Amino acid sequence: MTVPAQCPEFAEIAARVNNWGRWGADDENGTLNLITDEVVRQAAATVRTGRRVPLALPLQQDGVQTGMIPGRVNPLHTMVAVNLEMFGPGTVATSDDVVTMGLQAATHWDGLAHVSAGGKLYNGRPAATVTAHGGATVCGIEKTRPLVSRGVLLDVPRALGLERLPGDHAVTPDDLAAAEEFARVRVSAGDVVLVRTGQLRHYLAGDKHGYAHPSPGLSIRTPEWFHARDVAAVANDTLTFEIVPPEIEDLWLPVHALHLVEMGMLQGQNWNLEELSRVCAEEGRHAFLLTAQPEPFTGGTGAPVAPVAVL
Repeated sequence: MTVPAQCPEFAEIAARVNNWGRWGADDENGTLNLITDEVVRQAAATVRTGRRVPLALPLQQDGVQTGMIPGRVNPLHTMVAVNLEMFGPGTVATSDDVVTMGLQAATHWDGLAHVSAGGKLYNGRPAATVTAHGGATVCGIEKTRPLVSRGVLLDVPRALGLERLPGDHAVTPDDLAAAEEFARVRVSAGDVVLVRTGQLRHYLAGDKHGYAHPSPGLSIRTPEWFHARDVAAVANDTLTFEIVPPEIEDLWLPVHALHLVEMGMLQGQNWNLEELSRVCAEEGRHAFLLTAQPEPFTGGTGAPVAPVAVL
């Protein structure tokens, strides 16, 4: 098992993308600070038809989780009241339900406390600030600023003339640039970038194990591309976000560490980008207004989200 700090390539990239102190020593929002009022105003101006595309998977027991990630269980939905006449016979009846699930079980954002490296979270805070009883006592997902911005779909398979990327494909900066050129759009400061690999097609076809592993995903070299563009957040359509098995032998989740710890940048997984891919191709544009606020679970290291792209 390779430790990130002992990997020269990781250490060099981390030094180049590190944002600690950029927005102050007490900051808990990282690159979401790049979503300014002006960025949101310009994002709203991308809306032309009002066409809305949902990007979340259904929350269901037969979800994407296979047991590969310990404790991250698919949603278990239970009825606790069914047509209960709570105030007596003939009164209005109510039905209530509860759900038990991993906060990152389906379409979600990873929060800044989700990953530590070298005993540190984003902005140099101790990893020990995540506790068994309090969860993320700093950088909890509830601290997330209203997440509305311009979304940009980088449709890597379409740009490369494919339906989906093969399982051993590490998405490189060159791939991102090719998808950007294909989309005829320039990724700008404050944008939320959605990287499509087509991997979710496995799950949608009923093959959740094929969806999980092996999986294409982002290369360790992509964080520098996002850092240079001042991207606010990144999400994609895979279970693991980055390529699995890893491109550097035994170096697991280096992109998680670079994004969440070094850059302070949220990353999202299990986003359904298939309909969005079709709609963007039909309309000939890949930029839109995106709403993607995570559920504000206090102390959460991540949270479910039901994103919507508005074109």
